[in-house]
Amino acid sequence: MVMATQERELRFEHRMSDSEALMWNIEKDPWLNPSGAAVTILDRPLDRDNFMQTMRAATAAMPRLFERAVPGIGRLATPVWVPDAEFDLDYHVRFVRLPKPGTERQLFDMAAELYQEPFDRTRPLWRNVIIEGLRGGKSAIYSIVHHAVADGIGQMRMAELSQQLARDDPPPDDVDLDAVIADAVAAHAPRQIGGDLAENVFESTVGSVAHIARRQIGIARRLADEILTWPTDPDRAASTVEDLVNGVKATVGVALGSGDEVRGGSPLWANRSRRRHFEAVRVPLDDLKAASKRVDATINDLFVAAVVEGAVRYHSDRDVEVDAFNTSFVLSTRTDDAIGGNSFTPVPVQVAGEPMPLADRVAGISARLAAKREGMTGGAGLGALSGVAKLLPTSVVTRAARARAARFDFATSNLRGAWFPLYISGALVLDVLSMGPVAGTPCNATAMSYNGTFGVGLFIDPIAIEAPADFRHAIGESFDDIIAL
Repeated sequence: MVMATQERELRFEHRMSDSEALMWNIEKDPWLNPSGAAVTILDRPLDRDNFMQTMRAATAAMPRLFERAVPGIGRLATPVWVPDAEFDLDYHVRFVRLPKPGTERQLFDMAAELYQEPFDRTRPLWRNVIIEGLRGGKSAIYSIVHHAVADGIGQMRMAELSQQLARDDPPPDDVDLDAVIADAVAAHAPRQIGGDLAENVFESTVGSVAHIARRQIGIARRLADEILTWPTDPDRAASTVEDLVNGVKATVGVALGSGDEVRGGSPLWANRSRRRHFEAVRVPLDDLKAASKRVDATINDLFVAAVVEGAVRYHSDRDVEVDAFNTSFVLSTRTDDAIGGNSFTPVPVQVAGEPMPLADRVAGISARLAAKREGMTGGAGLGALSGVAKLLPTSVVTRAARARAARFDFATSNLRGAWFPLYISGALVLDVLSMGPVAGTPCNATAMSYNGTFGVGLFIDPIAIEAPADFRHAIGESFDDIIAL
């Protein structure tokens, strides 16, 4: 089998990081589900036997796929990942069929419904649903991975193990997955000490307590070292407190930041719910690249500008004025090519909400995003304070997150996919559309470039944005007008 990219190292730790544990905890509130999903559209039904053989090999090669999360002692320690002795691949890979006529609208509605199914927290945190019966002989794969396992880039790299470069590439050699998992379970079992169960429990508990102590001492020491500098540097004290507050906000995906000139926010999108609706916009990537060169802006700048312009037009059509929109973009802090893990920082930004010439909007957003990127200092939002926030009652954290989300209009994220065609078990990948976490906001707009297409997934709360198709249409027209600049 020829992999879609080069072989990569695995980046999976034995314990969740503080920020991953925080996402694991707030997921208990369905409004704040931090996980990302995707819809992959294929030109024909995939070969089921080939796909299951491929998934057995992928699961054996990537142990996180058969590991479940076990909570730490009294929530003081972060959860650990352990092999699931009852792992059932058929539970995680399912086959369903769309009712006739099998439209894309039906596919998107099914994907939104599947997203709202909570994870079984006693099992590994991922699912693939193969959806057949799509019009034109096509099929699709709905896939979801908990954000505690990996961020968007990490998930894309995980997916490489099920992708090929040619339609007729053979599947990998079949593996005895049950034997692989049995060996992992045996290796993870508590080490026997003279066969004494009490001694085994004691050893395990001591190890957990030692981790707790190291973790809490580390958090306390970092905070103490910082506080000791404050008497001689009041500006740093104020800045640090502000960074810590923004860090907690960003970790749960609802950061608004400080220093906004106006409160901002859409009066139309005030109501929020846990309901979800999916839309998509597709743009020729070459056209977008040409436009970015003409206006001296990045593709991400044009993407954010199109979403903002679409929001402005949506409100203008309803005779509603908005002073400013509160939004964010995701800044990846990755420095490796590994599979899995979380290395990202949500960056809050406020943008103008009034109508203006499109060229001015693009230039203003480009300058605003550049200033925000320049002002970021490594990993804000994924720092030490996540450990403090994780210790708080989940209800306290979720209430704070919801309160911040009430001022948040939409989030954006941009992922760079393969620039060449990919195949999955004999089927050509036509589209990859992302469903980014809404997390209590009206919309998450996540872009994914693939094989010449810039696809934007709009994951929407339809109680907030009551006419999601109109919003999608406004964004599509904004892209067309930006390309025509």
